[in-house]
Amino acid sequence: MKKILVPTDFSENAYNAIQYGMKLFEKEECKFYLLNTFTPAAYNVGAMADSYSALRLQEIVRANSVESLDKIEASLKKEFNNPKHSFEKIASFNLLVMEIIDMVETQGIDLIIMGTKGATGAKEVFLGTHTTFTMKKAKCPVIAVPSGFKYEAPKEILFPTDYHLDKTNKYLPLIKEICDSHISRLNILNAYYGEPLKEDQIEMKDFLDSYFKGNAHLFHIAENTDVLGAIEKFQIKKKINLLIMIHNKHSFFENMLFKPVINQVAYHTNIPFLVIPSKERAQS
Repeated sequence: MKKILVPTDFSENAYNAIQYGMKLFEKEECKFYLLNTFTPAAYNVGAMADSYSALRLQEIVRANSVESLDKIEASLKKEFNNPKHSFEKIASFNLLVMEIIDMVETQGIDLIIMGTKGATGAKEVFLGTHTTFTMKKAKCPVIAVPSGFKYEAPKEILFPTDYHLDKTNKYLPLIKEICDSHISRLNILNAYYGEPLKEDQIEMKDFLDSYFKGNAHLFHIAENTDVLGAIEKFQIKKKINLLIMIHNKHSFFENMLFKPVINQVAYHTNIPFLVIPSKERAQS
């Protein structure tokens, strides 16, 4: 059974992400962990120094959280009525990312699905702070679902890579599972900087060719551009339903995910983004 963690702040974005997950894995046995974390705003204020008052406030906020989680569960059961899916609700007095990291460890979470921020001005902010830190810290895959995204089966998947991967990454099968379940075509994209692939990269390319032998897959080369430009140009030519990347220590990913340039790039904010930790990150 797949264990999927879906944090919620009870916003439309968060609910939309839960819906996406239930549709994406509708054929699989899944347990969805509905998580809401809370820290009462007045908890650290001097007026709340009285321990009884602080405890009472925490109880009230927790009760509201539990009630809202119950409503979400009822709505999901009514909307989907999928006997393959079950739910566990967690209302936790904790910081969101800290709770996520703990749950991945203690509950054996296989995947996290999160909603993203909405529009600000003329550009969409794709990755919010919580999503960014979760992708950076979590030792399991994360799917970020853009605000307002209406579910599309991932028939066309874009997988940019520099071929610096590990064959034994335990989350690599997740890509194959999605391809198998949705009869997807996997577009494996490499940004070419004028340097030929090294022996280990050629070996990994051959491995991927063999690994996805039973799935429709194509290899693409984007010349004279960085990874961001390669993704942009590819999406102009072909409609992509899901973007997948391996989070390794190479600079192209760090530049894409953790620097302000991401806020200036709106071309991929309309599709879900699956980030898989490298073997080193998953084991660190």
